[in-house]
Amino acid sequence: MRLAYGTNGLTDLRLTDALTLLSDLGYDGVALTLDHMHLDPLAPGLAARTAQVAEALRTTNLAVAIETGARYVLDPRRKHHPTLIDPDPDARAARADLLRTAVRVGADLGATAVHCFSGVRDAGSPDTDSWQRLAAALHPVAEAAADAGLPLAVEPEPGHLLSDLAGFHHLRTLMGEPDPDVLGLTLDIGHCQCLESLPPADCVRAAAPWTKHVQLEDMRRGVHEHLPFGDGEIDFPPVFDALRDTAYQGLVSVELPRHSHAGPSQARTSLHFLRSHLPAPSPGPGRGSRRQRESRAPVPNPTPEPTPTRSMTPSAASAPAPAHLAEPAPASAARNGGAPC
Repeated sequence: MRLAYGTNGLTDLRLTDALTLLSDLGYDGVALTLDHMHLDPLAPGLAARTAQVAEALRTTNLAVAIETGARYVLDPRRKHHPTLIDPDPDARAARADLLRTAVRVGADLGATAVHCFSGVRDAGSPDTDSWQRLAAALHPVAEAAADAGLPLAVEPEPGHLLSDLAGFHHLRTLMGEPDPDVLGLTLDIGHCQCLESLPPADCVRAAAPWTKHVQLEDMRRGVHEHLPFGDGEIDFPPVFDALRDTAYQGLVSVELPRHSHAGPSQARTSLHFLRSHLPAPSPGPGRGSRRQRESRAPVPNPTPEPTPTRSMTPSAASAPAPAHLAEPAPASAARNGGAPC
């Protein structure tokens, strides 16, 4: 199991310092949020700056996933706006363009996945219209990800249109059941605790065929607040057993976006907690300090080899939504909505 830490919880550190910290602590990867303090996707010279990050990742031997949950990267006044379901087509296009930029950055960094989310419902829009907008806006982004050879991983977010696993499967149906390597899932274990009808470990198993990225933090039932490990209600050993049993291959990334003021200490204590609750590791590389991991394979070059295009057509590996996830969780289960993230 490859453990990572999100840069949205290290916003008081320069990116190079954050990567060095995580490598020295013994993390295997980083979940890199594209934002003004860490690889700004809108500032000039993105290609050159991406190449510098690629070199830093090689130096620190860290794998990377790309996160796109920056709060104000597009709109300095409204959090997470514009969205993929905005009634204004130009606003939707701005979000889709940002995601295509994230795909290009992810391809240059050899990322494991590119994360995204739907956004909060517009009060004046019927749900049917919002879902159709989401599917239409994501289709060209998923095509770009397929061309780049890396999965787009949609995250169910409490308070958003796509808030749970049932919503994820509804989106896949609207988009024609694309291959999971084209349109996959970001599974946030805390969100499972917050509002899914199944325990988090059962969610891991139910979502396994589509899961391309995992986020991790503690959380309480019905309260969307990312908590340090031990401050919530999640029973973690069964979650790790489920990830092991389903042979999950991506990064498992700690997400504590409200704890940057104590980022270095949270990264240290989080890794200690995770290692103390993980199943015994199998022999091989992947743990220890940077020096102990120098023999690991380097991050791919900024300009990867061409990858065959993956189709957006349905795949035989795409199974229907599990029956027990057909009913969405009660709205009251996430009374804090999307506010804390």
